Amino acid sequence: MDMTPREYQQYVQRKMKKSPLGKDVCLAFLVGGAICVLGQAVLDGWISLGLPKEDAGTATSCSLVALSSLLTGLNLYNKLARFGGAGTLVPITGFSNAVTSPALDFKSEGFVTGMAAKMFTVAGPVITFGTLASVIYGVILMLLK
Repeated sequence: MDMTPREYQQYVQRKMKKSPLGKDVCLAFLVGGAICVLGQAVLDGWISLGLPKEDAGTATSCSLVALSSLLTGLNLYNKLARFGGAGTLVPITGFSNAVTSPALDFKSEGFVTGMAAKMFTVAGPVITFGTLASVIYGVILMLLK
């Protein structure tokens, strides 16, 4: 069956399942909000254990990264992402998932050449951009003062 690219695109559009946008937006809001509520509960828990607010914030970040990595390893975060969609992209848990997933996918290639090398395939550009952007913004702010 020979098709031009345009005919193929039209074929795909006909076969493609329509996305229920309203439902997807609501689920993303609810799941993302639930992750944020969990983060607030973890923060309050660390504060109630006697940590100063700044240290509790650091402990909360570490706890959410560890929990997200654990859930990714158990394949539960991916199930949550299929259900909640973009709501699971809440920055710290989504970032942890983005680092952990490639590491798990490439573990069969070995620790160094698989897990360690592939761990930052998704997150590496984000880290690089964030670092570069912060340097540029810092220089601009320094020059403006």
